[in-house]
Amino acid sequence: MSLNEDLIRARCAEIDCSLSRLEECARLPRETFLADQDALDVACYRLLIAIEAALALCFHVSAKRLHHVPEEYAGCFRALEHAGLIPSDLSNCLQQMARFRNLLVHVYWKIDYGQVYDMLTTRLGDLRAFRAAMADLIE
Repeated sequence: MSLNEDLIRARCAEIDCSLSRLEECARLPRETFLADQDALDVACYRLLIAIEAALALCFHVSAKRLHHVPEEYAGCFRALEHAGLIPSDLSNCLQQMARFRNLLVHVYWKIDYGQVYDMLTTRLGDLRAFRAAMADLIE
């Protein structure tokens, strides 16, 4: 089975759009970010969209290339790592993001916005690297 190039392009575009908005939030000083409810909302929503898009890519590639669909979100990135499609350090970071996604969705009232800011200032490159690796599969 071949990869769906349109799906890959669409999910990559969602990651790009979200990264653009997240980078705006990351440029704010930490104190300003933490005091701005709109920035907090944009950051959480765009992190969720970017992580969901990365997961959609992961599951699609896993199903089509590996003929296996992992049972859990973090396990999907691990499967791509074991197949040699992404490096171990990137897989580990994305697994953490998948777990953070669960917090955003299921335990949103306990979000540590300082942790959100730390992700914005240190982890957006991981999403960018994953997006590039997935786009490379169809180029």
